[in-house]
Amino acid sequence: MTIRVIIVDDQAMVRAGFAALLSAQSDIDVVGEAPDGKQGVQVSRSTHPDVVLMDVRMPEMDGLEAARQLLDPPAGVVHRPKVLMLTTFDVDDYVYEALRAGASGFLLKDAPPADLISAVRVVAAGEALLAPSVTRRLIADFAQQRPAPRTGPRLRLAGLTPRETEVLELIARGLSNAEIAQTLVLAEQTVKTHIGRVLSKLALRDRAQLVIFAYESGLVAPGDR
Repeated sequence: MTIRVIIVDDQAMVRAGFAALLSAQSDIDVVGEAPDGKQGVQVSRSTHPDVVLMDVRMPEMDGLEAARQLLDPPAGVVHRPKVLMLTTFDVDDYVYEALRAGASGFLLKDAPPADLISAVRVVAAGEALLAPSVTRRLIADFAQQRPAPRTGPRLRLAGLTPRETEVLELIARGLSNAEIAQTLVLAEQTVKTHIGRVLSKLALRDRAQLVIFAYESGLVAPGDR
């Protein structure tokens, strides 16, 4: 199945370069472009892409607000694309907020071409684009700036089984599925099953949101290892 992509970035050269690279792949089709978040939302609503490559900082409407509108659309709008944030900085407060809004991850603009292609495929497949080491650094850095644990997430945490809570905690500490399986002496497929149940119970979309939830609920604290 072909992955439909739109590119939202205020730099024409970036859009052209990414479009040329992605269009050269047999399984990726670039179906639209936009120079700012406002137009990006409009293009997405008309083309129904699978993945939106969204720059963080743009005129008219920044990538954060555009991501929010795409991932939490008004009544009557059914389509919700996966959103992959593009940023110049590897740790960016805008990116943190975009992950909270439901973005599937982030990618540095100067990443190797192969990483961009892989990122689109990973996000289109429903996975979060956050390597465990990046997850730990990115979320922990910003969790330090956040207020005390929120009551809502803490109450939702109580709905998990002890094993599901263990899995969530290890995800938040930056462990991969294989590492979680080894730590808990479980089959990796069993770990995946637990993660699926946790996502369903907490009504979250992906691994990125699980990590943020773990910090906001107080399950883990900045600096925990």
